[in-house]
Amino acid sequence: MKYFDISDFDSPDEIGSGSKMSEVLLRILSLVREEYGKPIYINSGYRTISHNENVGGKSNSSHLRGLAIDITDNNKRQKMCSSNRFKLIELFMDYGVNRIGVSDMFIHFDIDDMKSPNVMWIY
Repeated sequence: MKYFDISDFDSPDEIGSGSKMSEVLLRILSLVREEYGKPIYINSGYRTISHNENVGGKSNSSHLRGLAIDITDNNKRQKMCSSNRFKLIELFMDYGVNRIGVSDMFIHFDIDDMKSPNVMWIY
């Protein structure tokens, strides 16, 4: 990947677990990053069951299967710029991602086809 290292997607409690991420999702992320033209930071990629529980993730989280990412436009744990948030959502939707969770600090994108499509939620 041009903009990311696979370790960016590791669960903090399992080195190398980023390799469990969906290649399709990583390809979409790379295409989005190319079009976006600015850095994107990974808050969460693959999660182990233990880490998912520690962060309050749902028991059926798509992160557990490498089908979800949480991203931000900064690496300072600050609120996202609203225009950047809009642009990132627009780009992911252009690539067919239709499961989106929106927070003022990050955006969740997943491609879990075992869950309802065409949904957006607020954290």
